[in-house]
Amino acid sequence: MKIMAFGVIAEKLGQAELKIEQPQNISELRETLLNTYPQLASLKFTIALNKQVVSEDKAIGPDDEVALLPPFSGG
Repeated sequence: MKIMAFGVIAEKLGQAELKIEQPQNISELRETLLNTYPQLASLKFTIALNKQVVSEDKAIGPDDEVALLPPFSGG
């Protein structure tokens, strides 16, 4: 599965696109990411699925678009 990383996350990882095996849900994705890329443990980030921020129990399909988003503020 392809995952897009943005902002400080991409900078910290040295790449904007990650590839991992297909997880079943967001919780499994987060665990896999932290095990594969331990430098993520020091960062706060949100996971978006198909351009929407999602909860940990959301299922991930093979054609879903996944992105790692850094903290952001609006106003």
